[in-house]
Amino acid sequence: MAGTRPYLQTPDDAAAAPLSYIYPIGYSNSSECGYCHASSNGQPDKQRWSYYAVSRSLEPAFYQKLVNRFWRRSGTLLYRPNQKNSCCPHYTLRLDSAEYKPTKDQRQALNRFNRHILGDTYAGDAARLYPRSREQARKEKNDFDLVSKVHESEAKYLKGPPPAPSHEFSVTLEPDAFTDEKYKVFENYQRIVHREPPLKISRVGFRRFLCDSPLTRGAIVGADGTERKLGSYHQCYRIDGELVAVGVLDLLPNAVSAVYFMYHESIHFLNPGKLGAMREIALAREAGYRWWYPGYYVHTCAKMRYKIDYRPQYVLDPETLQWDPLDEEMLALYDKHHYVSLSRERRRQQQLMKGDGVLDEEEANNNDEDGGTQQENDALNVKPSEDEDDEEEGFLLTSDMPGIPSLAEMEEVDMGGLLLKSDQHDRFIEASELVIWDSEKISQHGRLKSRIAELVAAIGPDLMGEICIDFRKKANRLS
Repeated sequence: MAGTRPYLQTPDDAAAAPLSYIYPIGYSNSSECGYCHASSNGQPDKQRWSYYAVSRSLEPAFYQKLVNRFWRRSGTLLYRPNQKNSCCPHYTLRLDSAEYKPTKDQRQALNRFNRHILGDTYAGDAARLYPRSREQARKEKNDFDLVSKVHESEAKYLKGPPPAPSHEFSVTLEPDAFTDEKYKVFENYQRIVHREPPLKISRVGFRRFLCDSPLTRGAIVGADGTERKLGSYHQCYRIDGELVAVGVLDLLPNAVSAVYFMYHESIHFLNPGKLGAMREIALAREAGYRWWYPGYYVHTCAKMRYKIDYRPQYVLDPETLQWDPLDEEMLALYDKHHYVSLSRERRRQQQLMKGDGVLDEEEANNNDEDGGTQQENDALNVKPSEDEDDEEEGFLLTSDMPGIPSLAEMEEVDMGGLLLKSDQHDRFIEASELVIWDSEKISQHGRLKSRIAELVAAIGPDLMGEICIDFRKKANRLS
């Protein structure tokens, strides 16, 4: 199995290897949808199956590969939804920060915010003390420089004093540690903006989902010499010394992945959501991350439509794991179908053009339509079902989940060299060393070998060499 982990010669070499430690939970039907809040109660049209795992140590480069395969995290919980078997199909989006061009509405929102911070007096004094040439004024009017605009009102970028701005504004990238200052913003945001009852808002919940990240922190240096941070961070916005907004970010080798954005109600009039998105895109552009991931997109959720206002974006095909432009053609497909795979749609169109007019059952089912409104609050409402009735049918390898190898395909995968950690061993062991390895079959749902095969299928057999399956009890607690 040396081919699955080329940087390891023996299990002992894993101590120095960049491994991600993952504990498999399994393929489960969530008890309640975090978007439409519908409870399945055994109704086929209300299913929301996902594969779940837990990690306490996750390499940022490895997590970026997972994100490119529909995975996301909520605290230490990792999950990959099944779009074909969901009341609210999730799709992964990304935006190339170098291609992004703000809309008129987005430019106006940023300009209004800067004017609020700087004030009219500052504008007049700055124009008098630091006059711009006609060429500079023309260039600024015709060429909207996103990076310079997001920094325009930050205190550390201002000239002077004098002049003095109306407010002092700062943005800092800080470790994702819990503080009472951050929790105050979170509590206000959940209670006022999301209208959650106070009993559902707690320090434990905030810490668990938005502070406890499995991503290891570090840095890499780009080709241009710019250092890029890696790991989970809080982008903190302060006005006159008061924390007013926090963007929870995963900084990956080539991406800024947005986990959550929260703000205090007092700045609602300043369009903080638009401001936060543009600042995150600017961070990706300025620091050389390239991609901005806004999180899952659910087409039927009205409150998530803002995500597609930032263009041009690309959407991940659930079946080929290829990126397609999120253009009008794609949006029209989302309007028409409950589940969308552009590669599948193209195959269907080719069949029709050939004149056979025959679609298999799976293709025909893809033409179902769906609608409804939902609520965005995914980062706080993801949890696997504890319904024991789902256990028998919850087998990933027979689920027909898009982009997942079948049971027959997984039976051909050699998993014997997978590294494992357990409470019974001080060293790394290989899966083939397990007593049950040769006696069990991966088709025996619920058995250890089957659980390992599900995890390998969910992340992709080609990534086996980058993980250690962690069965240590202490390491895999969700709390």
